[in-house]
Amino acid sequence: MFQDTIFALSSGRPPAAIGVVRISGPRAGDALRLLSGKASVPPREAKFARIRDAAGEPIDEAVVLWFPGPNSETGEDVAEIQMHGSRAALAAVFDTLACMDGLRPAEPGEFTRRGFANGKLDLTEVEGLGDLIAAETEAQRRQAFRQMKGLLGGRAEGWRRRLIEAQAMIEAPIDFSDEGDVPDDLSAPALAIARELAGEISAVLAQGRRGERLREGLVVAIAGPPNVGKSTLLNRIAGREVAIVSPQAGTTRDALEVHLDLKGYPVTLIDTAGLRDSHDPVEQEGIRRARARAEEADLVLWLVDAGAVAPELSSTLKHDNILTIINKMDIKSLKTEDIFGSEILFDNKFISKIIGSGRVSRETVVPISARDGLGIDRLLSRIASLAETTLGGAEPALVTRERHRHALQAAVDALNRAGTLPTRGADDLLAEELRTAATALGRLTGRVDVEDVLDVIFRDFCVGK
Repeated sequence: MFQDTIFALSSGRPPAAIGVVRISGPRAGDALRLLSGKASVPPREAKFARIRDAAGEPIDEAVVLWFPGPNSETGEDVAEIQMHGSRAALAAVFDTLACMDGLRPAEPGEFTRRGFANGKLDLTEVEGLGDLIAAETEAQRRQAFRQMKGLLGGRAEGWRRRLIEAQAMIEAPIDFSDEGDVPDDLSAPALAIARELAGEISAVLAQGRRGERLREGLVVAIAGPPNVGKSTLLNRIAGREVAIVSPQAGTTRDALEVHLDLKGYPVTLIDTAGLRDSHDPVEQEGIRRARARAEEADLVLWLVDAGAVAPELSSTLKHDNILTIINKMDIKSLKTEDIFGSEILFDNKFISKIIGSGRVSRETVVPISARDGLGIDRLLSRIASLAETTLGGAEPALVTRERHRHALQAAVDALNRAGTLPTRGADDLLAEELRTAATALGRLTGRVDVEDVLDVIFRDFCVGK
């Protein structure tokens, strides 16, 4: 399918201890012979070689490997050079390769795309590989690895094979109606397969968007009136000066984000502008954005100043999941152990006043001191528990992208329409609905024409993968 031979650096950015150069395509063997000076390299055996340029000048000493197609990652002839990762050495190798006829630098994701085109990976496995490269937490890594190894693709291909079997039952009497040995009572078993598959796929969709949300992470917004310590809390959790802290109200205008790994789950913490009435048009826009980000978040940390005479609670914020964080507890005339001991004692007057208002419950109040770090561990534990409950689960999520969900829903819709058809006299309609469902599953794995989604998927890959 591909006439060009491509090459790229498949390891980290130089300088590095090792640089891995990968070459794939019909002239990979010629390139390996030119660089290594070896007439041949045994397949899948690491061999020492002195790498030279086109004029025979030495460049580096390396380990070379040869993977003849189709038994390679891309399904084509593939050569790999493991050399020192200096910029100069790698540049000399790339210059030598670029001078060969039929060779060119690879585009982002082109090695993986060739593997997909040659049947080495289906589309869900390609997406899993992309997610594995981008994974930042242990939970994301586990999910991506399962997808890369065919968790969804294998299940979808099994569903597609059963659909093809049902299609054959329906289409055989239509296409060979004049043949006496073709049974004419196959609609009932075909409908049974359709209804069974509709139930199985619907059960997968009923698991919700847990897999998609794990890819994106739990979003937690820090909100509240000005000068309650939102930016101080963000800096405390981040462990660095992310946000500017100032006693002047309205300092924070744009939302700031910090990505966390809590118990292996991804969490994005957002510091938002203080919510108040303002006549400054720039601050008004910041407040509008802050309110929108808070209402879209999975969890809101609403900060209250422990020194406030009349604490402002979150009654104007439209959200179902809010933790009231009582900040600046260090400035109160209180015994620290009463607030930050192993158990929170809620007989403290200030906390009791907030709970007694009836607008928050005891379970949703967390006292802290963002300045001193008191109570932060307890707060992070609460967030981590929510992330584990929201993003985790006993069973691994099969659906990890919106594209998966749309394809499976299209298949279910077609199968449900098929299930409403009568067992006799509607073979043409039944065959069409089964074809529609099979096409939807084929698009999920890339078994049918999916050019419209390929460019979007592969453009996010790094060069050399």
